[in-house]
Amino acid sequence: VWFFFDVNQTPILWKNKGDNATIHCNHTKGINYFQMYWYRQVPGENIKLIVFTTTAKPDHDFGDFDKKKFSATKPDAESGTFTVENLEPGDQGLYFCAVSQHTYFGGGTKLTVLDPKREITPPTVKVFQPSSKECRNLKDEKERKKTLLCVARDFYPDHVSIFWQVNAKNVTKGVATDPAARLDDKTYFITSRLRVHAEVWTSPGTNFSCFVTFFDGNKTIIKDETVFAVEGMFMWNSEIT
Repeated sequence: VWFFFDVNQTPILWKNKGDNATIHCNHTKGINYFQMYWYRQVPGENIKLIVFTTTAKPDHDFGDFDKKKFSATKPDAESGTFTVENLEPGDQGLYFCAVSQHTYFGGGTKLTVLDPKREITPPTVKVFQPSSKECRNLKDEKERKKTLLCVARDFYPDHVSIFWQVNAKNVTKGVATDPAARLDDKTYFITSRLRVHAEVWTSPGTNFSCFVTFFDGNKTIIKDETVFAVEGMFMWNSEIT
């Protein structure tokens, strides 16, 4: 069982290729929780323990991992650091610190290794209205649903999240978003779908908005696009910083 209470760590870390990345972790569980574990999960792989640290001994147990690539400090019972040396693109992923005795995990650190040749770029957002052919042959009106598609593309790096609103109210029912952004040549793209009952889509005046948040290293930018029900007319595309 994993617990995420009382353990804090660096949430987002951006570094260039060749840099070192140091993640800080601290907890409020008390001095009896003096052991700290550091884990890594890279895309497409299971989570792996990299190093076990404790204040009881100066040498940290890295197992099969290279000490030239990773290092850690444990200055006291309630804090510690973990460093990835000489960053490569393959070092990107989620890094977790965990505290014994009952394995309390931090919320994770998303480490991004930036390519110095690529410019940090926010996404463009487009909402596509449902197909006129979708569900038209279903006789049961309760089963008739329409799917709106939101596409965010041409952004770098992949620090984005998506949410939907119907008539300016957040909705989660019927939402399906890609688990992660995908790389397309030199930029990323991600899609999200919103399924609603056909009668909602044909209710005059109802509007559907897709919002995409993007972190540019300094601030969060929100891009969005809205379409109206029935006509599916384009309403606006805006940026909020």
